[in-house]
Amino acid sequence: MRSAETEFIGGPLDGKVLPIMLSPFNSVPKIYRVPVPAHGDVPSTTLIYRRAKEYDAKGRSRWRYEYDQALSD
Repeated sequence: MRSAETEFIGGPLDGKVLPIMLSPFNSVPKIYRVPVPAHGDVPSTTLIYRRAKEYDAKGRSRWRYEYDQALSD
């Protein structure tokens, strides 16, 4: 499958660029969930990032993820 280098904005993954698998229609998923396992006294959580469109200087669009929330499991 194809993947796209996608930027993350906000939250713990702020500034990271990760390869995200593309759908059959060549777009990234609308919601990206990142499971974080429990560590010590901190319970496991799931970080939620939502897809947002970004435009470069030439007017071309690309996708990025913006931090939405963290859900405790």
